[in-house]
Amino acid sequence: MKAGLVVDDGYIYGEAKNLTVRKTSMFFAGDGFTVYDCKGSLVFRVDSYGGPDTRDNDEVVLMDAHGRCLLTLRKKRPSLRRRWEGYMGERSDGQKPIFSVRRSSVIGRCGATVEVYGNGRCEEYLIEGSFRQRTCTVVEADTRRKMAEIRRKVDSSTNVMLGKDVFSLNVKPGFDGAFAMGLVLVLDQISGDDFVEVGEEQVHPGSF
Repeated sequence: MKAGLVVDDGYIYGEAKNLTVRKTSMFFAGDGFTVYDCKGSLVFRVDSYGGPDTRDNDEVVLMDAHGRCLLTLRKKRPSLRRRWEGYMGERSDGQKPIFSVRRSSVIGRCGATVEVYGNGRCEEYLIEGSFRQRTCTVVEADTRRKMAEIRRKVDSSTNVMLGKDVFSLNVKPGFDGAFAMGLVLVLDQISGDDFVEVGEEQVHPGSF
């Protein structure tokens, strides 16, 4: 597999990793998240980024379990399409982004395009499906290889599907889990926009 983005090599796993993502508030598009592994240990967190000051700045910070900043995600302005950029650690003035995410307007292709910068080249991933429905997939643009999947979570004891504030993030071997969670945060931000869903089938605006 070709080398992808490395936010932190501690989050690149040798086997598929199933993470449970819990939205900590439902008042705004994205108030916060906690992310746990299969043993119940905290892996990532995003605290109170839905507050007024943070939302005005259009900036989201992904932290590890100890509060260390892994990624800063920021909406690019101005932009013809809503575009977000990811920065390593705490973003500083003049720092260059390591990846960007933009919505696609090409019907029948994908919901969003991800471009990763580094080593003098640009790698591309596609995000297909519906984040609002918690059913979407990150694939390599050229090989169509699945890198990560977001799915509704089912309670193992009752076999009942849980609400959309709790869902699963499956990270494939060799893909950076911190990068994958950064993409989840961007999707959470753009999912509230009026947007034409594209992927396997066309659906109504606003469903991404």
